[in-house]
Amino acid sequence: MYTDRNFKSKKDLKAAVAAYIEAKKNPDPEISAKARPVTYFQPGGMFPAPLNGKFCVEGPHYPQPHKFYATCIAENGVIVKVS
Repeated sequence: MYTDRNFKSKKDLKAAVAAYIEAKKNPDPEISAKARPVTYFQPGGMFPAPLNGKFCVEGPHYPQPHKFYATCIAENGVIVKVS
């Protein structure tokens, strides 16, 4: 699976997820409104992407060579943890 954004490294993916989680915790509605969730998809759509649970993503996107793989946990179609 791939993320909605073409991250160049696992570090970038982790930073984006952490920023989203922190922004959602912030009580200021202006800051939390700017939080951009990291979503994901299965290319080709042969197997549907799960809305909740554990799965793996790879990046960067094809046709670039994959440089990282990450195990993610999602809730309601949004990545909430990366390892």
